[in-house]
Amino acid sequence: MDVNEKLAIIESILFAGGDPIEPEKLAQAAGVDESEAAELLEKLAEKYSGESSGIELLKLNGAYQLAAKKKYSQYIKNALEIKKNTALSSAALEVLTVVAYNQPVTKSFIEHVRGVDSSGTVNSLVEKKLLTEAGRLDLPGRPIAYRTTDAFLRAFQISSLEELPELPERKAQITIDEVMENQENNVNAPGSE
Repeated sequence: MDVNEKLAIIESILFAGGDPIEPEKLAQAAGVDESEAAELLEKLAEKYSGESSGIELLKLNGAYQLAAKKKYSQYIKNALEIKKNTALSSAALEVLTVVAYNQPVTKSFIEHVRGVDSSGTVNSLVEKKLLTEAGRLDLPGRPIAYRTTDAFLRAFQISSLEELPELPERKAQITIDEVMENQENNVNAPGSE
């Protein structure tokens, strides 16, 4: 089997699979070793990186997936009559942040961090496939734990959670008490009215 045929095999597996596929599974299915599969994946990525291709090879949590390039998404929506994506609310972004940095987490953990009921927001994010159930915890009531999905990685254009920005150090964060104290000091300062 020549290189072009092996490339075609890997490409067809990725195309037909739709979801991200681990390189080990690709190698096994294509009948090549893992190092050769890695080389073939690099060649495919290079092939799709040019301007003449509407497809790209994504790497998500170490797995690979073929996808349409983002710059052509409006044309795809037009052709498939897909409704315009609605922007995520600030509540949804907060929930995603809590889950992404602390996963797997329960709804009660999210609500504790945010200080408000988050059930509706979590359910909406599960429907949008940005969050998924990650099993049940061995606690009273056996609460459901949630984690982010590959769709989350695609939506935020990152290939793994390691690419998330680091959280600031605790001492670098300002507390509400410090904000209130600063406001009181400014109000009570001479010359302020």
